[in-house]
Amino acid sequence: MKKRLRKIIIAAILYIFAAVINLNNEWLNFALYLITYIIVGGDVLKKAFKNIGKAKVFDESFLMGLATIGAFLIGEYPEGVAVMLFYQIGEYFQSYAVNKSRKSIADLMDIRPDYANVKRGEELIKVDPDEVEVGDIIVIKAGERVPLDGKVIDGNSMVDTSALTGESVPREIGVGSEILSGCININGVITVEVTKEYDESTVSKILDLVENASSKKSNSEKFITKFAKYYTPIVVIVAVLLAFLPALLIKDASFSDWLYRALSFLVVSCPCALVISIPLTFFGGIGGASKRGVLVKGSNYLEALAETEIVVFDKTGTLTKGVFNVQEIHSEGISKDELLELTVHAESYSNHPISQSLKRAYAKEIDNSIISDIEEIPGHGVTALVNGKRVAAGNIKLMKKMNIPYYEGEVIGTVVHVAVDDKYAGYIVISDEIKEDSVKAIKELKASNIKETIMLTGDSKSVAVKVAKDLGLDKVYSELLPGDKVDKLEELFSKKSEKGKLAFVGDGINDAPVLARADIGIAMGALGSDAAIEAADIVIMTDEPSKIATAIRISKKTKNIAYQNIAFAIGIKVLVLILSAFGLTTMWAAIFADVGVTILAILNSFRALNVKNL
Repeated sequence: MKKRLRKIIIAAILYIFAAVINLNNEWLNFALYLITYIIVGGDVLKKAFKNIGKAKVFDESFLMGLATIGAFLIGEYPEGVAVMLFYQIGEYFQSYAVNKSRKSIADLMDIRPDYANVKRGEELIKVDPDEVEVGDIIVIKAGERVPLDGKVIDGNSMVDTSALTGESVPREIGVGSEILSGCININGVITVEVTKEYDESTVSKILDLVENASSKKSNSEKFITKFAKYYTPIVVIVAVLLAFLPALLIKDASFSDWLYRALSFLVVSCPCALVISIPLTFFGGIGGASKRGVLVKGSNYLEALAETEIVVFDKTGTLTKGVFNVQEIHSEGISKDELLELTVHAESYSNHPISQSLKRAYAKEIDNSIISDIEEIPGHGVTALVNGKRVAAGNIKLMKKMNIPYYEGEVIGTVVHVAVDDKYAGYIVISDEIKEDSVKAIKELKASNIKETIMLTGDSKSVAVKVAKDLGLDKVYSELLPGDKVDKLEELFSKKSEKGKLAFVGDGINDAPVLARADIGIAMGALGSDAAIEAADIVIMTDEPSKIATAIRISKKTKNIAYQNIAFAIGIKVLVLILSAFGLTTMWAAIFADVGVTILAILNSFRALNVKNL
């Protein structure tokens, strides 16, 4: 870029000098303009000749070379140099714009860790993150970047997750907390057990997603590529006809006049504004989205997101926290505390989420010495002798199996029925909690003109209906197996328009088939499974479903900017092409229609990076 800028400055000074002194000698004038032309346009001509050798004739270098050499041939030296000079200024702006857009991605690339402090005995050894294995113990000091995913086994600290999630507020972590690579440890020293190798870590996957995003082109980019492929040869042929046919067919027609028109026509025809600004716009949109914690795997997905009409959600881990907690304890004949204590001890040897939620609610140490005769009955529950009392804890099937009358009223959530010494002792209600952000997410999606918000879940109907009602969802389908979700998605495709898109949002392994089948698959990346993230087209790097509405707003803004550039560039070019053909304009207008429009389109593309208020 600096080399190009130096050439532009030197050529501009020489050009102004030649225009001001206006030498009387034609040959000296020619020599001065030619030197200026070679300085500013030599690399363009060199590139044009190289491309001709590669059978890539009709590109902007060829058009600029042909037009400017033609201007010299008819004695229009100042205009020939001006065309090349302004073309180089446009190219400089393009390079600047691309670098600025890439900088937003480069900020994200800074998450790549340089080293890991691996604990070997009492020593800390700095090693490459690639060399660290699962199970190794690493130490992360204040100010250091977390090199690998892991679990905190010692220490407390605040971590900056902004590079991953776009959130500016630091998060507190302590023993037992999961920690993701790419975060920055702010104040404390923490010891972490590595749970994933570097190639499978969060930071590695994010970098891979971003680096490959530009390879998947949007329909707008494909249109421009195809457009330029046919458009450029056509205008060259038209320019040649415009130069020679009138001189042959029209009496007293001036060949130099028609050649000048043809050269102006060539300058205008260069498709720089479109070829540069459209990919740049989508690249900027992807960079802007990454700043907000939304990773888009390609321009095609960003563009498609703007056409979304139906958003379908998984429930657990997507709209809800995915963590079951005790919501209610109803006891009969014994106290609530005793009911919970007996149930927790009976369930103590199970790793089932229900058992874990009971342990969290009990929050005391379990006395294994008072537990014996444990029997787990698959699909029913568990029985155990706890402190001399026969405890049975499970679902309705277990109560029926033991011929124990139980509470049959409507309860929303997972119900653990408990019997003590063959007598019904009450029930405990366990349910998942709705994320604080979920209500906001549905409201914002409806404000973004999403026609329908739908939930698919394997949970019971009563639980699903309550969650859907609390969130304001339009429809809910419950008690679905993973295969049923795909079938239901196929039905929902018929509800959207021909151009409309259906997005599915999920986080679990069982969501991978549905994510892959949807027009746009969106995975919750913070707690989502690797399979879900791999199958998705867009990854939300936080646990906030409201980021989906943010992503849709970014996609709509990006698409609008791309369409504005297309309409503006084509409109101005067609107008000036017609005026050039009829001799109603000069090459200076042609320069504006090429370089001026390109610069304006690039400046407009910069707006895609500004997503702070979306």
